[in-house]
Amino acid sequence: MAKKVNSAFMKPMNISSELATIVGNGPMPRSEVVKKLWEYIKKNNLQDPKNKRNINADANLQAVFGGKKVVNMFEMTKLVSAHLS
Repeated sequence: MAKKVNSAFMKPMNISSELATIVGNGPMPRSEVVKKLWEYIKKNNLQDPKNKRNINADANLQAVFGGKKVVNMFEMTKLVSAHLS
């Protein structure tokens, strides 16, 4: 029997202009947004080397994170949700 996929998680979402500067233009599923966000974080070396759960935001991420300079990865998903509709 096939595993049921959470269709809400795979539904293409509209992306705010702030988030689009990081992940590209949408619509795209939330899973793809998170994947591209992590690619951006790793490419720009924004993960805190001492505490890997923290992201040190650059100017683009601060626009998405409501001006916060440091965000933990659990808070990040909540803040990104505000940029998806």
